[in-house]
Amino acid sequence: MTPLTEILRLISSYRTRRPARASPFLDALFRRLAHCERSEAGDTEERIWDVWMHHPHLAAARELDLATGDIAARRYDIAETRLTRLLRRAPDFAEAWHKRAALYYMLGRDDECLHDIARTLQLEPRHFGAMLHFAEVRRTARAPAEASFAVLTARAIHPHLTIPD
Repeated sequence: MTPLTEILRLISSYRTRRPARASPFLDALFRRLAHCERSEAGDTEERIWDVWMHHPHLAAARELDLATGDIAARRYDIAETRLTRLLRRAPDFAEAWHKRAALYYMLGRDDECLHDIARTLQLEPRHFGAMLHFAEVRRTARAPAEASFAVLTARAIHPHLTIPD
């Protein structure tokens, strides 16, 4: 199965799959996000991202924070090294896969980006951020139907999602 086919399958089946790391707290946040007013959505989304950035091993969460800082500072080679090393030690850390996918997207390395998006969605089926990154990759590749599908699914998860033009 190609990465594109796999990602489309993962996106379309998000309701029937469970996250690799179950979290009743995260489940409650997603329920709240689906039914809250727009004024509450930003806070709820931020709390979801906080949970995604967390890892039971503090060293893994710290490494992800450092890599995120490296990306912000445009130290892309250092960020890639950190994320790759982190993923060898914590292959179930969905947000680390997502951060590396975002890095690869920024670097124009779409095949590697798609691989990491697929892994993110395997681990966290509701990852609306990964779905939006997929939509951006497909929009750039002039595949508007796949991009629209990913955006619509992300909005089904997060109805108040703001999509940049």
